[in-house]
Amino acid sequence: MATLTDVKRPPRQTERATKKRPRTSGKDLNGAARFRPAWMPLLWLLAPIGVVAAFYLYPFLNIIFLSFTDASPLSGNGDFVGLENYQFLANDPVFWNAVLNSVVYAICVVPLMVALPLLLAVLLKDHIPGIGFFRSLFYIPAISSLVVVSLAWTAILKDNGTLNTTLMDLQLISEPLPFLTGRWFLLFSAMAVTLWQGLPYYMVLYLAALSNVDRSLYEAAAVDGAGPIRRFFTVTVPGVRIMMSLVGILTMIGSIKIFTEVHLLSNGSGGIGGESQTLTMYIRSVGLDPTYGSLGQGAAGSVFLFLLTLGLLLMSQRLNRKAEEQ
Repeated sequence: MATLTDVKRPPRQTERATKKRPRTSGKDLNGAARFRPAWMPLLWLLAPIGVVAAFYLYPFLNIIFLSFTDASPLSGNGDFVGLENYQFLANDPVFWNAVLNSVVYAICVVPLMVALPLLLAVLLKDHIPGIGFFRSLFYIPAISSLVVVSLAWTAILKDNGTLNTTLMDLQLISEPLPFLTGRWFLLFSAMAVTLWQGLPYYMVLYLAALSNVDRSLYEAAAVDGAGPIRRFFTVTVPGVRIMMSLVGILTMIGSIKIFTEVHLLSNGSGGIGGESQTLTMYIRSVGLDPTYGSLGQGAAGSVFLFLLTLGLLLMSQRLNRKAEEQ
């Protein structure tokens, strides 16, 4: 009679579980895939590569080439002149004035655009009745046309506009302030338009980042006696640091190549004598003027704008890396 020790236990893994699946070969494919060459999927990349090459790579290389020529805006052809265009920019005070305006614009706008949307997102992140309506209301400037926004602000900031009229009625000023004609007044007015329209867009990005911050961190900080301000700097800011870096990069790129706000507020003049024109406005006036313009000089200005933007981005990335290490 068989005992319990004589009964063989079943294996832990069945034959089906231990059997390895064979590697898929070309014979196992179905339909037309059996006769498709291995390089055929590479053809799917031709369309996007062609678009990038035609609309990004070729214009970029062409601008670099034109910066070494004396091409005119009308013909687009010219002779090789070496570094003459860059020497002209280096000795042109109008060019350096435009560079200064663009750099000041970025220095003022970037910190405010990083901080103010975050504060607004913190105020609107709680789910309370009616909060969706206020979020939609705050987002209206972001979906409005920049041309319409600039024209509306022009009506507010002109000499007989709403702002100057209100300040004079309150006897805070004796004469209208030159919001649209003074050099720095015009630049700061354009900054206000940029901030007013950009705040809602970056607020939405911060709301998405805040939703990923662990709520238990706020509860632990509150138990330790941290107040709202301390919780903001010890929990909220570290939790959205990556989004803050992204917002800073996007804002810096947009601020350095700012054009529309200053152009529309100044009616295309860039202020009295062009004192408030930015680098992109200078490139447009020099490179596209059919009478006195030089396409080569405008292309050289574009190359300088690219290098300036790249340098500022690398510097910001280095500062962010040092801040994370600390």
